[in-house]
This record gives sequence, C-alpha cells and structure tokens, in this order.
Amino acid sequence: MKLKYIVKTLLVGLVFTACSKDSDSDTKETAATTTPDEINNFVWKAMNSWYYWQSNVADLSDSKITSTAAYNSFINGKTPDALFYSLLYQRGTVDRFSWIENSNEIVQVSKIAEVEKKGGFSYAIYPKDASNTNMVALINYIVPGSPAALAGLKRGDVITKINGSQLTSSNYGQLEDIQITVTLAASVQFTSSNMVTTDKAGTVTVTKTAIDENPVAYYEKKVYGAKNVGYLVFNGFKSDYNDELNAAFAKMKSDGINELVLDLRYNGGGSLETAVALAQMINGSFTNKPYIYLDFNNKHNNVDGYENLSEKVNIFNLVDNEPTFQREENINSLTLTNIYVLVSFQTASASELTIQCLKKYINVITIGEETVGKFVGSNTLYDSPDYNYISYANRSTKHKWQLQPITFSYYNKDKDPNPAKIIPDYEINPYSTFLNLVEFGNVKDPYLNKALELITGQTMRTAAKNADASLLLKIDNLAALNPTNTAKGLYIENFKRLNKE
Repeated sequence: MKLKYIVKTLLVGLVFTACSKDSDSDTKETAATTTPDEINNFVWKAMNSWYYWQSNVADLSDSKITSTAAYNSFINGKTPDALFYSLLYQRGTVDRFSWIENSNEIVQVSKIAEVEKKGGFSYAIYPKDASNTNMVALINYIVPGSPAALAGLKRGDVITKINGSQLTSSNYGQLEDIQITVTLAASVQFTSSNMVTTDKAGTVTVTKTAIDENPVAYYEKKVYGAKNVGYLVFNGFKSDYNDELNAAFAKMKSDGINELVLDLRYNGGGSLETAVALAQMINGSFTNKPYIYLDFNNKHNNVDGYENLSEKVNIFNLVDNEPTFQREENINSLTLTNIYVLVSFQTASASELTIQCLKKYINVITIGEETVGKFVGSNTLYDSPDYNYISYANRSTKHKWQLQPITFSYYNKDKDPNPAKIIPDYEINPYSTFLNLVEFGNVKDPYLNKALELITGQTMRTAAKNADASLLLKIDNLAALNPTNTAKGLYIENFKRLNKE
C-alpha cells in the first residue's frame, strides 16, 4: 500500500472542522453597519451563489444586498456559524446535512477530511425501549491497528455506559470525544418491549488519533457449486482509496467472481468520482453511457448535467489532507448482471446513488433496512470570491472557515424522482444484529445469510438467533439517532472538472 499522506498532514492537517451545531444563537457584541464583516460576507455571498435552495430562502435573495447598510447590519450581527445555519432552508427537515467548518476546531465528521481524529470504531445507536431515553451503542466494526483495536474492542461489542454513566439520548454524543471510557455489555437479551443488558466488570479507554481509514474493509470469495460469490465490505467512497477499490475488483476478476454481495451497511457516502468508478467496476459494459444527473440551483444551470461511466479512474494521494491527483488507472470491470446490496439505516448518499443509478443498468437486490434518504450532495466553498468560492488554492488565508452546504441534488440517468428512502427488497430486523454480529464473512450474519440464500437457492445452516420483532415496531427512525455515522454525504472533490463557467 502506498503512503497515503505526507508528514505535514500528520502534523498540521488533522484539524478540519466539526459542525458548530449549538451556536446558532451566538451574536457578536457589535453590529457595525459601515463595513461588512469579512468572514460573514464570504458566508452570505458563497451561499447566495451556490446553495441549492437559495431561491427558497428570503435572507439569501439578491435583493438583500440592494441596501449596503441593511446588508451589513444583517450579516454583522451574528457569528459565522450562526449566520450560516440561519440561512438554511427548513433546517433539520428539508436540509438535514449542510454545515460550516472552522479548521481551528477538532474534526468530528467531514466530507473532505480524509484523515480524521478517530477512535477507530464505527458504531450505531439503538434505544433500549420505545421511550427512546436509554441507549446502547453497537460496534459495527473496528479499524485495524486503531486505538479501539489496541484497546481490545471488537465488532459486535455493545457499549452500555460512557464515562461511567448510562448511555442516553442526552449523552451519546460523548462517544465522539477525544478520550472516552466505556463499559461493555456482558449479555444482551430481548423481551417483547425492551432490551435488557448486563455489564462486564471493568472499562475500556479509547483515545482518538489520526486515521486515514481504508474503506475497502473486507473481501472474501465463497464458492457454492458454479457460483463464485464475492463478498465486499465497502465503508466509504474515499477517492484516496480508488486504487485499493480497483485492486479489489482485479482480485475478483482473477477469482472468477460471477455473483457479488456488496456490503454498504456502514457507508454514509463520499466522493462522486468514486461512486461512478464503482459502477464501472461492477459492470463495464456501459462505458460512456450516462450514469448520474446533477441538478444545481438556477444560478448554475450551466453546471447541470450527466456524469458518464468511464473506463478510467483517477488515483489520488492526500496532500495537506486534500485529495491530489496522481495518475489514471484502467478500471478492472466485472460483467455482473445481478448485485446484492446490504443496506441499513446508516446507508446514505453515494451508497444510495449506487443503488438508484445502477439499477437502470443491472438488477440490484437490496437486503436490510430503510436507508437514510439523502439524494443531495455538496462541494466545499472557500473564501475565494474571484474563483466563485470553489478554489482551495486561492482561498483567503486570513481565516479558516469553509462551507459544506448542499449545492446539488442527483437523479438516475432517466431523472426519475427519488424516494424518501430506499425500502429494501428483503427487510431484516436491525435488532437481530445484536445476537449475530459476527466477524465479516461469517454466514451467521443474517444480512449476508439472506443474500447467499437468494444467490444459491439454498438454506444456510446457522445458529442465528432472532430478536423479538415487536421491539422493532416501536422504534422510530433509527437513522435520526445516528447523525455522525450518516453525514458523510456525496461530494465533488474535483469541482473544476464539472464547472464550465
């Protein structure tokens, strides 16, 4: 594996920003009207230009700048993050995904922070009963060599306490802190109305460190007669791992894979370019055909258009934590006409794109739970007004604020309306994972088990246990409890490639 980022990145490139979600009401001590605040002026004008719902937000209307004094008074009265969030269209309902960043802060989640401060474990939050008060965190997987791995955590562990306190709807956000101490469950049982846990003695401490996680997490070939089944766990559309993804498909070609189970349960999205490349890897028979349609706001209709499937993929390394082009590679393509995709309430954006757009060309069978429903994307906006706010190289160095607003929606090649969420063809009770979350590739995994049954027509013999289905019926919208795991989104890291202006 190549060196993914240079030493400078390790030293100073780790501090991309977190969302400042709690500072909406912050105001500045003064609201001078003689000159516009430099940072807020950038925030407003960038949003006025690129925000997807600009025409729906009165405070982003072009008429707002007709009076210099009124404009200055308006933008100078708030902190940059408070101004930004005040400009979102129906924040939390229509727009659930835009954020502003200040790189002086510590990263929690970022679409563009490929190297992040992490503990090295992916998790999902589940209520213990219908009151949605007491929670547990189920560990989806562990990044090899990470602090979590070194601390002994493993896939399937259940966190019941954080820093000595019961995990609840009020404190589970502490799982994103720099250092945490967690208590694990010794046992998990289900009744008809709740989950019952008992705790292990002792605790586990995890301290975040810089991680550039390889999203190509697992691959295995399984043979059932003439069926050579590939099982690929892909946890993020990260363009700096395009070569590893391509190499995985080269291995599949050499393995004679003729059926594929693609596990996107923990994949919250990422690079548009990687998403298009993945489709070509799955079936290379449609080169140069339209794959995805991007729709920007009315100020940028000339950027609207199709991304076509290509036999080439760009390879990136990280330089100062920015994906930097290195070379092209020929894509290693299979010719699959069926694909089985494992999904969950953490499956979002570029993962949903893969399902919606790929099914226009091949048969896509989904197994799992309803997905997030994020059919929009973004490109990072910098304080570079002379370059229409899209140039990182020409950004102002006087501050470190940058924007990650929704700037486009996407559709399949026929521009079909998107559903609210993707409803799986075969639904799995998410609580069943507590009793069966074995290592990747083990057929006791109920999601993989179902896919293999559909592929082979055989019943897989396992000792899998089922959670009480009545509990599932009382729990609403698990995705809403997991914002840090579903916010990766769809983004364009090489926006100049699309920009025709």
